[in-house]
Amino acid sequence: MRWRSLTVALWLAATACSSKAPPSGRVEVTYWEKWTGFEAEAMQAVVGDFNASQDRIHVTMLSISEVDRKLLVATAGGNPPDVAGLWSWITNVYADRGAIIPLDAYCRKYGITADQYIPIYWQLSSYRGHVFALPSTPGNIGLYWNKRLFREAGLDPNRPPRTIEELDQYAEKLTKRDKSGGITQAGFIHSEPGWWHWSWGHFFGGDVWDGRGAITVTSPENLRAFRWILSYPEKYGKSQLQGFRSGFQDMFSTPQNLFLSGQLAMEMQGNWMYNFISKYSPGMEWGAAPFPYPADRPDLACTTVNECDTLVIPKDARHPDEAFEFINYVQKRGMEKLCMGQGKHTPLRHVSDEFWARHPHPYVRLFYDLAFSPNSRSTGRLAFWNQFHDEMNAAFDAVWTGQMTPERALGAVQERMQERMDREVRTMTRRGLWQAIVEGEMAMRADQKTWRMPERTLRPTLGPAADLTTLFLPVATN
Repeated sequence: MRWRSLTVALWLAATACSSKAPPSGRVEVTYWEKWTGFEAEAMQAVVGDFNASQDRIHVTMLSISEVDRKLLVATAGGNPPDVAGLWSWITNVYADRGAIIPLDAYCRKYGITADQYIPIYWQLSSYRGHVFALPSTPGNIGLYWNKRLFREAGLDPNRPPRTIEELDQYAEKLTKRDKSGGITQAGFIHSEPGWWHWSWGHFFGGDVWDGRGAITVTSPENLRAFRWILSYPEKYGKSQLQGFRSGFQDMFSTPQNLFLSGQLAMEMQGNWMYNFISKYSPGMEWGAAPFPYPADRPDLACTTVNECDTLVIPKDARHPDEAFEFINYVQKRGMEKLCMGQGKHTPLRHVSDEFWARHPHPYVRLFYDLAFSPNSRSTGRLAFWNQFHDEMNAAFDAVWTGQMTPERALGAVQERMQERMDREVRTMTRRGLWQAIVEGEMAMRADQKTWRMPERTLRPTLGPAADLTTLFLPVATN
């Protein structure tokens, strides 16, 4: 009874913010989505198109804060929405809890197959050999740089760093101090924006677990990444770096953002960053490129980290068939409009010429190409990913502030997370799921080695990304 009361309260709160009542005679499909602002507006436009495309189904989209938590409550209470928008990093957790239904039969019925998608986004929607979600908008990361600051520092504004070593050299030239030694402009700092501390090892060839049950946080590659992180507070001063950033924390989507305000010359950020540059710093001269790789590891060129938003059907949804009809519409007819509205590339392999020609992000094709890279990485499919994420953030902070060495900080994460992993293995083994989890993970890793980035000559009309094709090639090392 308590669960049902909670779900009724959530439903009343959501419908209070909903649009007008649907036309009579249609099946009402309720869609919970986490987005607000321009992101919600982009999906609302697709919802409107779907509703206008036929006269049998009406989708009502509701913006729900903390949608992941509230969806579990609603599902447990037997009163979930028909469709929900989640994140790829949590799809496996909902699948293991039985909170969402597999979509394999629907995919077969509607002709949705893996070869229609960029591989990484199909992987992020699949788990234990089943499709539990389908992607909506994708995201991955690269290096953004301020061309004006490059020019003022005597650097070629059209030549971003390709290797980690070049990044360090550029950062030194781009860093400015006042008379007291305080930093007034930084070339690069790992703590800005500070969203992917778990991923630094990927850029050095590391991983967070081996796919079979062993946490690998203390691998040589991960330790090398955190020693590189430590080199910045050692070089520039931990108090100076902390002082430089202290007044700008939680300023991402404001004009005071360090990169947007011209006080940070280079930043690791996602394909969505164009939206905030255009809004808060429209006059900025900027570029985007693959994030650098270690000079002695040219095989790691074009490493990126991917996530994607997903559409799922909760268990006990009242109208699952109609819900999937809407999801199918998004995949086949609404995807480009949605992704263009959010300033992102599409998760689909086939992209229309119109999408490239009209897309406002001048480097959107670069991020699209990066998603195909064999060095394309993603969050770990771990049931305790939130805890792991927090542990890696704590390890980063301990190293960045000089409280722990990389060895000690990562060692502590390794010990705690291996204990948590061991419990997870025992639980999933008892449920008869662990073997499927491992087989699915290892199959995806093997497939990833076969990925190839698109080979094409980009037309000049497609914007500055056309000038960056050489950045996909590793620099020769002696």
